[in-house]
Amino acid sequence: MVPLVLAGPQCEAGCMSKAAPKAKAQVHVQVRRIYDDAEPSDGVRVLVDRVWPRGITKDKAHIDEWCKDVAPSTDLRKWYAHDPDRFDEFSRRYAAELKAPAQAAALARIEEFAHAGNVTLLTATKDAAISQAAVLRDLISGRHH
Repeated sequence: MVPLVLAGPQCEAGCMSKAAPKAKAQVHVQVRRIYDDAEPSDGVRVLVDRVWPRGITKDKAHIDEWCKDVAPSTDLRKWYAHDPDRFDEFSRRYAAELKAPAQAAALARIEEFAHAGNVTLLTATKDAAISQAAVLRDLISGRHH
C-alpha cells in the first residue's frame, strides 16, 4: 500500500486522501485499532481521530484517508473520557455534532467509500467498541437511533 502524503491538499470534506470513491455496492464498515496490522479485507482504511496516534508512523499506519473533521470536538471528547457509562449520551451528542457542515461533509465522504466497498474506521482508542469509530460505523450502516 502506498503511504498517504498528509502534507498535501485536503478534499472538500476536510479529509486527506489518496483513495477515490467508486460506484455503489453493499455497505460494509468495520472498526479496528490503528495499532492492529492492516488486513487485505480492510478495504479503504480511514483514521477518524483528530490527533495523530502516539507511537505509530505514517508508514506503519497504512491509511488511505485521515478524516479529522469527522472526529468529535475536543470538548465532547474530554467530557466523555471513554467512560462506558457515558457512551449512550456521547453517541447522541456526537451524532448531533456530525450535522454541522464540515462534519457532515466528512461523514458523507466516508459514506461514499462505504457504498463502494469495505471500509475500516481506525482509532487509537483502547476500547474501539465505545469509540467515535463505533458510532460512525453504526451511523453509516444505518444502525444508529
